[in-house]
Amino acid sequence: MNLESLFRDFNPCKFIVHCSLFTFVTLFALRLDGYIDWPYWAIFTPLWIWKCIAILGAIVGAIVWCRYPHYRLEGDSYTQFKAMLISLSLHLILLMFELLACDKLTSERHLWVLVFIPLIFGSVVSVGACVWAVKHDRSFELELFLAVNALQFVSLPLKLDKFVYWNWDVVFVPMWIVICLSLVSVLYNIIFCGIMMRTPEVSLQQKKAALNAAVGNICTVLPLLCFQVVICDKLDGEIKFPYIIVFAPLLVSILALIVLSFTAKGGNMWWFGIRKSFSQFLLSAMPFLQEYGNISYHAETQSNAGQSVPLDASSSSTSNMAATEPLHEFSKHDKKSKKAAKNDIMKPVVPFISIDLPD
Repeated sequence: MNLESLFRDFNPCKFIVHCSLFTFVTLFALRLDGYIDWPYWAIFTPLWIWKCIAILGAIVGAIVWCRYPHYRLEGDSYTQFKAMLISLSLHLILLMFELLACDKLTSERHLWVLVFIPLIFGSVVSVGACVWAVKHDRSFELELFLAVNALQFVSLPLKLDKFVYWNWDVVFVPMWIVICLSLVSVLYNIIFCGIMMRTPEVSLQQKKAALNAAVGNICTVLPLLCFQVVICDKLDGEIKFPYIIVFAPLLVSILALIVLSFTAKGGNMWWFGIRKSFSQFLLSAMPFLQEYGNISYHAETQSNAGQSVPLDASSSSTSNMAATEPLHEFSKHDKKSKKAAKNDIMKPVVPFISIDLPD
């Protein structure tokens, strides 16, 4: 295990998001099964923490941006600051949806169509955000998720408000399309990984990256497909499993995303105004971590082919051999160094002659 790569490739933003989702899904499933009787405002606490961290990080980054104008000249600071503002706007839209959903689950005061209006608006905005991110070579996972699920955010509230009486399999048709496209991506990654592994000209690092991408996609998409099948059967009343079992594939998928956040790299450098990667900021804030960040662990077996020790040898003879072996190695190295020095002294000195050729 290479701790240096963990520090360098760790993405704290994705780690916080996926940990919050994992905790929320677990609590929500337990609440639906009746194992806990907490209010929904407490169930949504992991999502509140996620949004509070995002809002606080954007506010601190904006303060640093305004107070230190010379920081704006560092690399692509303008692009990263704009990306942070776009992400903040989407987080505020999600926060509005979560507040309305929590109020709906608690009081039943309004329709689900009104609850999903922020998500529908966010999906429209995310299309433009995806175009901007592609143009400026930025990551856009959250924007892409909102954009591709625009139709799902329309059909789901219609079913919940009983404006339509479709089966849940029909309601989740937009999600089925997204999952099918994801399965095509998984198949492509598997084929590409196989080609990379069998190509001798490819470096070991590229092979490792291709293998990680293939395994990550498999561990994320396949459990999500299982969850989609099981949740449709559960909502249609075809199975009687508790919700914690129904949500288990989704938890596996989120857990895989948590693990992948340690190799995700990237991240915006203007969150909290740190203006550097998270690994550099962490090492500068806690210098004692540099000692552990420069350590790598690997398993290695050493065999001494030139030595044969009888099975009935005593422990004392073994210890004596181990003690005298470094002395022999040192004496051999000393003799070699003396011989090399003697050869250097006996070498003739030849002057360097430069001959200029005429034009």
